Amino acid sequence: MPGLERLRQRLIREYRRKTPKSRAAFRRAARVMVDGGSHTMRLWPPYPFFAASAEGPTVRDVDGNTYIDYWQGHYANILGHNPRLILREMAACLRQGALHTGFEARHQIELAETLAGGLGVPGAKVRFTTSGTLATMYAVMLAQGLTGRELILKVGGGWHGASPYLLKGVKYHADEGFEGRESAGLLDDIVRRTLVTRFNDTDDLRRVIAAEGDRIACFIVEPFLGVGGFLPATEAYLELARELTAARGIILIFDEIISGFRFCPSGVQTLYGVHPDLSTFGKIIGGGHAVSAVVGSPRIMEECERGRGAGGRVQFEGGTFSAHAEYMKAGLVMLRRLAGGAATVYPKLAAAGDRLRRGIERVFAEAGILARTTGDGNDVVAGSSLFMVHFPREKEIAYDRPEDVHDDRRSDLALREEILKLALLVNGVNVVHGGGAVSTAHGAREIDATIAAYGEAARLIKKYRD
Repeated sequence: MPGLERLRQRLIREYRRKTPKSRAAFRRAARVMVDGGSHTMRLWPPYPFFAASAEGPTVRDVDGNTYIDYWQGHYANILGHNPRLILREMAACLRQGALHTGFEARHQIELAETLAGGLGVPGAKVRFTTSGTLATMYAVMLAQGLTGRELILKVGGGWHGASPYLLKGVKYHADEGFEGRESAGLLDDIVRRTLVTRFNDTDDLRRVIAAEGDRIACFIVEPFLGVGGFLPATEAYLELARELTAARGIILIFDEIISGFRFCPSGVQTLYGVHPDLSTFGKIIGGGHAVSAVVGSPRIMEECERGRGAGGRVQFEGGTFSAHAEYMKAGLVMLRRLAGGAATVYPKLAAAGDRLRRGIERVFAEAGILARTTGDGNDVVAGSSLFMVHFPREKEIAYDRPEDVHDDRRSDLALREEILKLALLVNGVNVVHGGGAVSTAHGAREIDATIAAYGEAARLIKKYRD
């Protein structure tokens, strides 16, 4: 048995020993739920731990184990788990009655004003829904409704939720790169109409738009790539995207589900000074609740809603729980906290993220293991609280595009996704894709303990790999 497989088996045994109640819960769940849960990213092998409570930087499982957590509610909890500021406000909502009514309530107006006002788009309008998938789906529908065009352009490695329009070009396939579909059940016609370009590649963007620009309804891109590797767009790339899309009548959509309010108290687009036609937000803006939004110019938001677009009225209803009064209040409290404390919150997050990334690379280097982290900022984004760990198969890999992150021929994906995950769990740290998001609740003690846990993982990998 190869050394790393022996390590994996050892870690599984240790994990099982520490989590018998989670193992029993998973077996029970597997009898009635698909794969034993409700979200693929939460269901790691051999089984996930089941959370009993969470506070600040940590989560406690049903077996009593405590983990320093960098998943943080799918990167939504920028203030940490269950921040007291929001809990106090939510307690007042509960006393007034927080169950869903199905009526309009005033806090959505204030939250919409906060979102629209921070982007510098004159007359920007907002509509709320409940998930990032729905927000990006509606944004694409709005673009197609206004333009009457059939093609969608996205970035290889870009994840925009599980909308059928965008389930292509997410995972890297050895035989076809990012050109593959991500799910069975997608209509061939939809897959054919989704075009994929390379992230931060200005030449390829020019090529695709020159060839198909008059048929492309929208170009959707994350200005700071999430699942694709925590990679920032270059200023030149976003400026070119704005120039080319405007010239060809293509709707430019920035997906800021992850990046929105993560780097500044608005979209990261404000740091670049590049204004898209539509923006999608989620995660942080809900203050721990199911909130997402599409924000855009009135030319798109109003004309499509009123049926004056080329394709008629777009049915953007948002869903039963859109703009739930309690959710709106939580989001408003969150964004006010970030805006009011921006001068200290964001530098603190950036410093912690940098310390963690550098510390992780250092302990792997000390153990003689080649490892790299992504998540750094660039000339525009001064710092970042995001981090992802990679194990390059060759020293020269740059890690500036999703191909480097997701191609197993370039990076050892099993080492990151399975062995590193388990090695950290048994040492009290929970990550996703080798890393995650730092919150304001992660202090020096948690950062030091996390670096130490990565150091122990590095020593184990070195021992069993040799």
